[in-house]
Amino acid sequence: MIRKNSRLLFFLCVTALIACSGEKKKEDAEKGVETVLPANNNEVTILKLDKQIFNHELVSNGKVKASAFADLRFQSAEVITHIWVKNGDWVKKGQKLAGLDKFRLDNKLSQAKNTLEKARLELQDVLIGQGYAVKDFDKVPEATMKLAKVKSGYEQSKVDYDLALYEDEHATLIAPFDGVVANLFAKSMNRVSTSDVFCTIMDTKSMEVDFSVLESELSLLKKGDRVVITPFADMAHACKGSIDEINPLVDDNGMVKVKAKVDGNAKLFNGMNVRVNVHRSLGKQLVIPKSAVVLRSGKQVVFVLKKGKAMWIKVHTGLENADSYTVLDGLQVGDTVIVTGNINLAHEAPVTVILNGK
Repeated sequence: MIRKNSRLLFFLCVTALIACSGEKKKEDAEKGVETVLPANNNEVTILKLDKQIFNHELVSNGKVKASAFADLRFQSAEVITHIWVKNGDWVKKGQKLAGLDKFRLDNKLSQAKNTLEKARLELQDVLIGQGYAVKDFDKVPEATMKLAKVKSGYEQSKVDYDLALYEDEHATLIAPFDGVVANLFAKSMNRVSTSDVFCTIMDTKSMEVDFSVLESELSLLKKGDRVVITPFADMAHACKGSIDEINPLVDDNGMVKVKAKVDGNAKLFNGMNVRVNVHRSLGKQLVIPKSAVVLRSGKQVVFVLKKGKAMWIKVHTGLENADSYTVLDGLQVGDTVIVTGNINLAHEAPVTVILNGK
């Protein structure tokens, strides 16, 4: 009987010890930052807080487009006799690009001109037959003149002549503006089709970027905001621009279309996929580096230097950019915060300052 009581007593003691150990672990977990063991030598970098200009940064993906873009076609299905340019060539407005064989076009124009002259003489005969002298043709009533032109065939002859003249003049393809040649695949001595694009001219010195932002981010954008465009194909090559248009329409996905103009000769290709960083100055704010903020039990914490010790303070951050947060509450101007060496710090841990940040 005594042996059974002893075993029961031993079992109860072990159970109590396990329960106490579990409660101790739970208590330690709830302490948060106090549970992080301090290092033997906590070397830190500090920064004294002050208000400074904060540039908000918004990141989106976009696509590059040429601001001036033209698909050029010939107006006549004739044989190409000359091609003076190739893909990638920079051309000036009015420069010749390619030319067609004009034998048929010149003959068609000559025939149309002769037909028009005959129709003009026939028109004169019709007006004279109605009692008008040649010197008084400008006094003929409009309705009478229109009827005489139709009767003499002058109206149709004029239309045919104008069309022949237009086709003859457009037998040589001309650059409509300064730009670079693209999509030129035709060869000389081949007949062109009036429905096919002969080549494309793009003004790559004046590029645009189309991108989208969430409707919740609209309040952070305005026309003229500075942007930085970085091609995914070459992340080391960044160029600058500014927001030129904000489309006043939210689509079904809650997105708004934005267009930015790229400054200068950015050496971008039409259709490139790029990353767009929008920067906007929000004036002076209380700002801390991102490296100063650490997580303890899922909460944002900043360590402040006080009398040689690291004192943790819970903070609430607001907007962010690539390297900083704005502080909503928890800190104030003049606080000395620890910006590096804070990963393994504990509350009230002694620290050694190795560098004062600026």
